[in-house]
Amino acid sequence: MMKNKVTIPKLKLKKQRGQKITMLTAYDYLTARLLDEAGIDILLVGDSLGMVLLGYENTLPVTMDEMLHHTKAVAKAASHALVVGDMPFMSFHTSISDTIHNAGRFIKEAGATAVKLEWITDAAQKTKALVDTGIPVMGHIGLTPQLVHQMGGFKVQGREERQAERLVDEAGRMQDAGAFAIVLEGMPAQVASNITQALTIPTIGIGAGIHCDGQVLVTTDLLGQNPGKAPKFVKEYTNLQKQILSAVGEFKHEVEAGEFPSKEYWYE
Repeated sequence: MMKNKVTIPKLKLKKQRGQKITMLTAYDYLTARLLDEAGIDILLVGDSLGMVLLGYENTLPVTMDEMLHHTKAVAKAASHALVVGDMPFMSFHTSISDTIHNAGRFIKEAGATAVKLEWITDAAQKTKALVDTGIPVMGHIGLTPQLVHQMGGFKVQGREERQAERLVDEAGRMQDAGAFAIVLEGMPAQVASNITQALTIPTIGIGAGIHCDGQVLVTTDLLGQNPGKAPKFVKEYTNLQKQILSAVGEFKHEVEAGEFPSKEYWYE
């Protein structure tokens, strides 16, 4: 293991020292290599790849085979970052045995260091079973995309006092079960702050305000690659969509005009 390799104990130490944690999604080798070189702490192979790469309407159709395929590519590129594989819908919703089997494939076959579980009724029980087996688990509470139909859409969670109390309880249960970190998605900043202060493990926010121990974004959102309006919590640090359209348009023009390839780009 490389000396500067991010590990779970190092992430916990960052929280203790008040150092922020960075996490971004990655789905392919080339992107993962760049994010790793930039020093990102955690690469999440999110089931968001279903919407970003595969054209699905939501994350629900994503399969284990699709997740393992992309996780394997990302893991090959990560010499610094910790790689987390996202457990897709129905990969941990049945038995504990199925959960352990599917999570184990992320570690054994794809090369991930840990898996992420979105909150369901028995998420804490299954987290404990995985941790007892030796598989590190990152939790995920709040706006959980795999429950999009149950929630009636992608809606902010925890605005009502009862909801907020439930989120605090879920976070505590995931910590008690052995999760090493928890993603807090789509909740009021004050609720996320309360959870972060109550836990000894790191929280990673997305649409959850500034007071989490770290932040995560979908990389294609950060790079401005997605069409349409970005969610409120997304900051586009550049706009690759415009740059790509410009570059491809220039290529098309030069080919059609007989300008490319010029002599400097061919062999004698």
